[in-house]
Amino acid sequence: MKRIILTLLVIVSHRGVAQITTINDTIVLSRTQAEALFLDKNLSLISEKLNIDIADAQVIQAKLWPNPTLNVGEINLWKNATVEDLPPMLGNFGRTTQVNVELEQLIQTAGKRKKMIAMEKVGVDIAKEYFKTFLRNLKIEFRGNLTELQFVQAQEAVYQKQLSSMQTLLKAYSNQVTQGNIGKGEYIRLKASELQFLKEISELKKENNSLQKELKVLMNMPATSYIKITDEGFVPDNKNIDNINLGNLLASAIENRPDMKVLKLENEYNTNKYKYEKAMRTPDVTLGVTYDRASNIMKDFVGVGFSMDLPFLNRNQGNIKAAKISIDQGKLLTEEKAISVQAEVLQAYEDLIVTKKLYDSVDSSYEGDLDKLLESYRKNFMQRNTSILEYLDFVEAYLENKSILLNSKKDLNKNLEELRYIAGQEIN
Repeated sequence: MKRIILTLLVIVSHRGVAQITTINDTIVLSRTQAEALFLDKNLSLISEKLNIDIADAQVIQAKLWPNPTLNVGEINLWKNATVEDLPPMLGNFGRTTQVNVELEQLIQTAGKRKKMIAMEKVGVDIAKEYFKTFLRNLKIEFRGNLTELQFVQAQEAVYQKQLSSMQTLLKAYSNQVTQGNIGKGEYIRLKASELQFLKEISELKKENNSLQKELKVLMNMPATSYIKITDEGFVPDNKNIDNINLGNLLASAIENRPDMKVLKLENEYNTNKYKYEKAMRTPDVTLGVTYDRASNIMKDFVGVGFSMDLPFLNRNQGNIKAAKISIDQGKLLTEEKAISVQAEVLQAYEDLIVTKKLYDSVDSSYEGDLDKLLESYRKNFMQRNTSILEYLDFVEAYLENKSILLNSKKDLNKNLEELRYIAGQEIN
């Protein structure tokens, strides 16, 4: 029985280890590699792109002619005493059979078909711009998540390093407390700091888990994978930020932003629709060919004809007026959107400059000096040259400064992405 239990425990243990290995299938990616995976695998993008194919299909449909209409009627399935003998239709069949056949074809007038095709072609361009808008929105969300993950990973690394250092101190202090060389109060104070580090790391891990979930969905990766983003690209190369031409950005936003293009295309669509509604004033013509057997003065009668609406009561006045108003409305919306876009670009640019000034205010050697100073405090504390309060106060100040530095890098990255998003272009 003991052997059986032991065997089961070993099997369960191995399965547990295998499961953990699967869950922790770490995939290390740079920002560039992650974005390439996102653009290639994201299911929402693939689905949204199909709307362009749907719009293309509508153009194909608009190009098709209306189907002809075939009417067959007046077929008698019996005969009475007044029946006349007729030549047979097929073999000996049809000597007393009457039939009427009509073939009709609708002819669209005033170029309605061409105008409808023009409208649907604009619809294709609108679908393409909607896809670009969707991609643009999804891309800034994705890049924001990448930046947040890099930030959380960097913060966790800082706290893990301090935790490791604190645990080394605690081990040394535990021996000293046991030997009676140090009071237990200092040991408890260090233990409290360790607990605080553990709490911070726990919160950071939860943030990491949340970001992992979002990024795995965006990149269509297995739920069991674990994403690690390298530090590359966390701090953007801001040498070109000073060379950004605000005037060019403002013009680019008006010209290149997909939502602006959609408004312009909708104006074009409204213009085409106005032309189409005006064409609807002209009635369509239906041409017809009729074959009649035995119900006319001729036994086999073939005649042609046409039909059309008489445009006396309805000349499509309401739809024409509505289409004209839509054109005027579109112009107003486009003008308002242009003002809004330029204001957004200006705000995003000024936010980036403010963030860059904060980032540039920190000396490039400051972070390294901060790390060296912390190590110096730790050694002096170990040698009893620095009190525990001084050491812990500096550790707290060190962590706050590290957080400020990381936040300034994260904000610089996010503000640059925001400007790219608002301007509708990639800024090198």
